[in-house]
Amino acid sequence: MNMQIFTKAQFEHPKATTETDTNQKIDQTVLDIIHKVRQNSDQALFQYTEKFDGIQLEQLRVSKAEINEAQSLVSPTFMKAIQKAQQNITEFHEAQQEKSWYIRRDEGVTLGQQVRPLDRVGIYIPGGKAAYPSTVLMNAIPAKIAGVQNIAITTPPQTDGTVNPHVLVAASLAGIDRIYKIGGAQAIAALAYGTETIPKVDKIVGPGNAFVARAKKWVFGDVAIDMIAGPSEICVVADETAPVRFVAADLLSQAEHDEDATAICITFSEQIAKSIQAEVDQQLKQLDRTDIATASIQKNGKIIVVDTLDDAFELVNDIAPEHLQLMIQNASDHTASVKHAGAIFLGNYSPEPLGDYMAGPNHTLPTSGTAKFASPLGVYDFLKKSSIIHYSENALQQEANYIQTIANMEELTGHSNAIKVRFSPE
Repeated sequence: MNMQIFTKAQFEHPKATTETDTNQKIDQTVLDIIHKVRQNSDQALFQYTEKFDGIQLEQLRVSKAEINEAQSLVSPTFMKAIQKAQQNITEFHEAQQEKSWYIRRDEGVTLGQQVRPLDRVGIYIPGGKAAYPSTVLMNAIPAKIAGVQNIAITTPPQTDGTVNPHVLVAASLAGIDRIYKIGGAQAIAALAYGTETIPKVDKIVGPGNAFVARAKKWVFGDVAIDMIAGPSEICVVADETAPVRFVAADLLSQAEHDEDATAICITFSEQIAKSIQAEVDQQLKQLDRTDIATASIQKNGKIIVVDTLDDAFELVNDIAPEHLQLMIQNASDHTASVKHAGAIFLGNYSPEPLGDYMAGPNHTLPTSGTAKFASPLGVYDFLKKSSIIHYSENALQQEANYIQTIANMEELTGHSNAIKVRFSPE
């Protein structure tokens, strides 16, 4: 199956819709799950685990013995790799730390901002059929650096009722031992509202399937969330200097995630486009997840031929992709042209999987065009800020008439009186 080739004029970026028939059907299930968890607590969690995962659990929390045993179940090669990833992710996110600050504007006036970590955070890690230890590190490390003291992980159990040892090792490296064998919308409900076993949290982060995403949407407001993530996306801008094999491999690295994943290439001649098209077809046959990647390419795989770099960046900024690869000459000279992208990869040797696993910047990124207003997950997502205001009596008196004038104009006489009483005789 060939990727479709378009000109810029022919291409129309599909806009994400918030209300679809699919979402409405999912919402009916999700809202029922949330209600049952709030009503029946742990009992509902055990029942849903048996219903959806086919597992009868004896306890929800992963034991210390299971965490310790995991160390012996992973290879030394994996351990070395995950420790290197931990080091890189930690180093990057430590640069994001924020501090409280104060200014003295006038005599008797001190203003500032107090920065404090959230108290409790829940991290959802997809699981069951696959394991994502990298996602554990990407979510837990910035929370730890921010200073969050209480962090819990929920993740679906494997068919034998255990949690994947690679996930447990990553959690242990990140300093987290509160791990629960719960997946799906029921895990989000448990984190949002609490059960006998799982304490309520203040914020839920982490990716998941459509049921997890919709559950996060519905509990938002009762708790904070990081984002509602959609299927993975990649946009590669490739000129004649980009090796066609590299371009095709990078497009397929995202197509294999999900049948609904999006892989787009923007290039500058029909000849390059056809070469990429043929190479994608060739490499598709070599993938373990051929069926998934093929479905993604058939549905959302596109190559767009444009005339100029300006045309390319106009398209990029309209798409606002989760992952953007600039495989063009002097790529670093063109970052200022990118207004909207979750992560920007520069050159032929900065492929997207580098960001997924090892470089250090977070791989939890805005999808579905939300890079126009959202940012990657970071330390700042686990902090909150309070304004600090201190005025002396004399400093307040200097502003009193201004405050009362505005309050009276807004007909808020109580506001005005709170100033007036401080400078009027009793």
